Amino acid sequence: MTDYGHELAFGTFLTPAVQAPERVIALAQLTEQVGLDLVTVQDHPYQPRLLDAWTLLSVIASHTQSVKVATNVANLPLRHPVVLARSVATLDLITGGRVELGLGAGGFRDAVAANAGPRLTAGESVEALEEALAIIREVWTPEGGGIRLAGKHYEMSGAKRGPAPAHDVEIWLGAYKPRMLAVTGRLADGWLPSSGYTPPEALAGMNKIIDEAAVEAGRSPSDVRRLYNVGGQFGRGGGFLQGPEAVWIEQLAELTITEGMSTYVLASDDPDDIRRFADVAAGVREAVAAERSGAVAAEVPAGDVEARPAVVVESAAGTSGAFSVVPTPPPVVRRSAALPWDESDRPTGPALDPSRSYSPRQLASGQHLIDVHDHLRAELEQVRDLVGQVAAGSLGVGAARSHINTMTMRQNNWTLGVYCESYCRLVTTHHSIEDASMFPQLRRADPALAPVVDRLQEEHLVIHDVLEGVDKALVALVDGSGDVADLRTAMDLLDDTLLSHLSYEERELVEPIARLGVL
Repeated sequence: MTDYGHELAFGTFLTPAVQAPERVIALAQLTEQVGLDLVTVQDHPYQPRLLDAWTLLSVIASHTQSVKVATNVANLPLRHPVVLARSVATLDLITGGRVELGLGAGGFRDAVAANAGPRLTAGESVEALEEALAIIREVWTPEGGGIRLAGKHYEMSGAKRGPAPAHDVEIWLGAYKPRMLAVTGRLADGWLPSSGYTPPEALAGMNKIIDEAAVEAGRSPSDVRRLYNVGGQFGRGGGFLQGPEAVWIEQLAELTITEGMSTYVLASDDPDDIRRFADVAAGVREAVAAERSGAVAAEVPAGDVEARPAVVVESAAGTSGAFSVVPTPPPVVRRSAALPWDESDRPTGPALDPSRSYSPRQLASGQHLIDVHDHLRAELEQVRDLVGQVAAGSLGVGAARSHINTMTMRQNNWTLGVYCESYCRLVTTHHSIEDASMFPQLRRADPALAPVVDRLQEEHLVIHDVLEGVDKALVALVDGSGDVADLRTAMDLLDDTLLSHLSYEERELVEPIARLGVL
């Protein structure tokens, strides 16, 4: 099992179809709106039915605000490395560091040659790629004299450096064969294969080649990010990424933990697929965080108090830990006059046994639920802040959305609506995971928890209705039938119900989760 510990990222791999450029841009905007991290497009300069990749990425970057953009992958034989390096750096400077470079040696040799590119053998293509990597990084390095390289495929004699990009741009190689995989391990920042050419069962062998090459070059295997272009079908079915979101979450989380893949890029031009992939991303992040927190705790030596997670408290004997994970208390002040349930009739579970000891892994497991809830609480504050900005009229449109800058407040409302929609989907996904997995396990492991679990599931249904109320208030704000005051009222109710529910869930389940090893 190999988890390189990279931060998870999720994105889209869009078809740059020349007949519908506005749709490609809209899909890129949707990628950002649903909370994904990355937009990528293929680069085939010899193909007139596809838009030019760098021109398209520049427009996409100008129509978005936070999502990263990258080629998937750039065709090196038709992109001179000096020009490519300066194109990447320029766009990275303009966007404030939102560009990464996917790079390939160029596999369609006849098409490259037909368009005045060099006709190289497979071996020569790899040689040219290695030279190009050195050139690109020299161009991005402002210090030093003129760039000089007497290569077989590129010769430079005093070329000027710069510009330097706004951030350390990563270079991800599309590699499949042993020699290219070895180059990836020695020289690249990431490996970017596609599941259509590299099914999950082939990842381990290819990762091994990359890892061995990295070590031989004096690098750590974790220096190479592992990306994966994936495609699949939501709904029923069997096999890799064939089924509902829960299947996707399970399979991608497993690939992260067992094969070290950490960036998943969905090859689809279907808006519904992109929205559902955002739900998958939230679920994978949650599942991987749970697994990683358990793995870290398990590796802590029993006597190493300072290295343990902060939730661990050593007993007087120094050999066991008391239960020291503290659930989040309910809010002291309510924002809404309404509350759709009676808190006084909430069931309680078994009382805490003060004589019980808990291992670091158990404590980390209990803490994880609080960590997930803290993420939801932080997101809720961001939504409330956006509502305040809309009310104050201070939520700007920006040049990135210049095509609708004549409708400033409508754009503000639309931006807010998309953010709230994404957040509401995140909450719903979290609750769905609990209902389908964690709650049944708790019932089986400790029947005394059944009344608590039943009540929590009932509250999930109520929160779903409250979320629907926020959606309706947003729609009314956009179409003019409602106002900001109505949205504030809906947000106040969501604030109270969700914070109350999360506090109750932590109070009743944090200790059982740790004790029973459910999460």
